[in-house]
Amino acid sequence: MKRNIDIQFPEIPLWLVWGIVCYFVSFKLGSYPILDNNEGLYAEIPREMLRSGDWRQWIIPHLNGLPYMEKPPLLYWLTALCFAVFGESEWVARLVPVFSSVGCVCLILWFTKTIERKNAGGLAALIFISSLGVTAMSRTLMFDMLLTVLLTAAVMSGYLFCVRKQRRFLYICMAMLALALLAKGFVALILFSAVMGAYLSVSSTSPGNFLSRVFECLHWRGLLVFLLIAAPWYIAAMMVEPIFPWFYFINEHILRFLGKREPHDYYAGAWWYYIPRVLLFLFPWSFFLPVLAFARADGVRQRAIHLFLCLAWLMPLVFFSVSSAKANYYLVIVMPFAAIQMALMLEEVKFGGKWGLIMPGVLLSILFLALNLWLLGVKNEALNGLFVKGIFTRYVAEILLAASVLVTFFSYRVRKWGLLLYILIPMLCLPVILQVADVRKNYVSTKEVAAWLRKDFPHSEVVLYRVFEHQSSLPFYLKTPVRIVDSRSSDLFWGNKLHKNNIVVSDVQFQAQLENQKVALLVLKEDLPDFRQKKYFPEFKLTRESGNTLIFTN
Repeated sequence: MKRNIDIQFPEIPLWLVWGIVCYFVSFKLGSYPILDNNEGLYAEIPREMLRSGDWRQWIIPHLNGLPYMEKPPLLYWLTALCFAVFGESEWVARLVPVFSSVGCVCLILWFTKTIERKNAGGLAALIFISSLGVTAMSRTLMFDMLLTVLLTAAVMSGYLFCVRKQRRFLYICMAMLALALLAKGFVALILFSAVMGAYLSVSSTSPGNFLSRVFECLHWRGLLVFLLIAAPWYIAAMMVEPIFPWFYFINEHILRFLGKREPHDYYAGAWWYYIPRVLLFLFPWSFFLPVLAFARADGVRQRAIHLFLCLAWLMPLVFFSVSSAKANYYLVIVMPFAAIQMALMLEEVKFGGKWGLIMPGVLLSILFLALNLWLLGVKNEALNGLFVKGIFTRYVAEILLAASVLVTFFSYRVRKWGLLLYILIPMLCLPVILQVADVRKNYVSTKEVAAWLRKDFPHSEVVLYRVFEHQSSLPFYLKTPVRIVDSRSSDLFWGNKLHKNNIVVSDVQFQAQLENQKVALLVLKEDLPDFRQKKYFPEFKLTRESGNTLIFTN
């Protein structure tokens, strides 16, 4: 009877790590348009910053010509800088999340080398960058990847200061924490305090020791670094906009956490909301979790680092689970530390031996086999409607099934590099996802609509009907704010309420405008029944249709 051989996973060459990282963050980065909703908002704000010529818009950002104070400005400043250097395009708009994701990889490699687990560092970097949720967030202009890299740097530096007592780590920690505060607000302070507070609590020998370590972290020089970076914008914002303190600190932070923020434009969910989503975010590496069931950390030093890593991803997960506001993209915050801990544990259990390496492949094969069997029972017409012209068809499912079977086979035959073969699964998934995004571009972006409007209606004013967010990429592509009639927009709610403007117009104002102005009115299909009830409906005729958008002209 043959004995199970321990598998010593070799150190992954850095050139291979960075080659795979470059693939995931840059492959067809600009092939799909700016997406409506969040990405459209966050691309338009820095564009308006550059075009405004008003320094106050760099303090209080503007969205579609109206003040937008929901988030701090660091993401907008960095994106505006990218636009100024490289021009306004899709791939340029996504450079900040791309470099933030690359920064996380650098931090993972640096931290694992610092704690003398360099061999697992390359694997952790690959687990991080190829996980489904991270891949998506690395290629979408949103706040969360920027927050992730800054908060990760702050927490790692804070931990190293606590264990090594080197003041430089404290200064780095406070500088990164200040930038994280400018990236997404006080949630950065809360998450940092939760992680480091929990770690100091469980690793201190007594209450007195805990308090002394806390006071060390609050050294006045470190606090000075933090305030010098973080405070100027908050002071300037309060001087430019008097209502800023209430709006930003109370409405956007406290009331949002309690689920009482106005307007209520976010999702809610049960306490277990994130549990299945963590597994999806980690795909395909979540299939390795059964292999870790019997992992054990040997030695006090290894137990200490695992304790820290566990708290670093668990405490944010607990905070988001308790909060009334839920969003899938919040989960990217936990991914760097989850990837590091998973890589360390896989190394410590010798990757589960021969059978541990093939178990995830078997599970993936079963998953894709089930998908193929389900697709066999679906008619082509249904596939076309569900997956848009059959892009995600049986052929894609068959390719993924074949890939998972091959990965399983070669993991068994070439055990030394077997784990690395699993990177092929997400590498194959990325082109499929991008192809689906390209085919659905008229449903997720207004790029084509904007091109039609410029070509066919150059003398007509473009007006949106009711909902701005679902067509938020339009101002970016038209290079100008657009007016909204009978607005139901949440993101423009406070900007319209605080200041008199001509961006949001009533039905009466709009009808008066029609007497001497040619208008191209964009109406979502879901709003068509309501639009038909308006007094000005008979003055319009349907001219074009694109995705969920109907274009009416008078």
